[in-house]
Amino acid sequence: MVLTRRARLMVFVAMATAATVSTVMWGAGKATGVVPAPVPVAAVTAMPAPAYRSVAPEADISYHGHVSLWGEELGVWLVSENHGPSDVMRSTVRLRFSVALTGRQEMSSACLQANARTVLCRTGPLHAGGAAGRQFALELQLAGRPNEVVVRIDTAWNGGVTDRNPQNDQHEVLAPATGDEYVF
Repeated sequence: MVLTRRARLMVFVAMATAATVSTVMWGAGKATGVVPAPVPVAAVTAMPAPAYRSVAPEADISYHGHVSLWGEELGVWLVSENHGPSDVMRSTVRLRFSVALTGRQEMSSACLQANARTVLCRTGPLHAGGAAGRQFALELQLAGRPNEVVVRIDTAWNGGVTDRNPQNDQHEVLAPATGDEYVF
């Protein structure tokens, strides 16, 4: 059986009241002449409840931008934001590609190539309220000249916050080799 804090308080009040009533009714303490004073219910309910912290602060990280594929080059332009009630001190966005990267990659100093198909970028602090965070522009060299590339964007690490709306930080973009910008 699980008791809530309020239910435990009510049980405590009932026990204290019953003990007081039984002491007065049955004459306990008559031999010593001491009769315990009853505990007023208002005094018990006026005790402050302990303050509980949530497990993790809540934030809402999101990514917006566009992807463009032309020849052997893939361009990714990305803006990170936080729409949640709490600031995020650090987070990492992960970009995964359906085609392997090769050759020299032009990317921000906040980004690194994790493997042949993955790039990780640290966003830095993201303040609550939807203010634009760090912007990234990546020009990546692909292996061969693919007709299309699928780019998957998501959060690899969110700084320990709770994000109840992960849909706006998870994107999958198909970019045909047209040179056009495909928005996410």
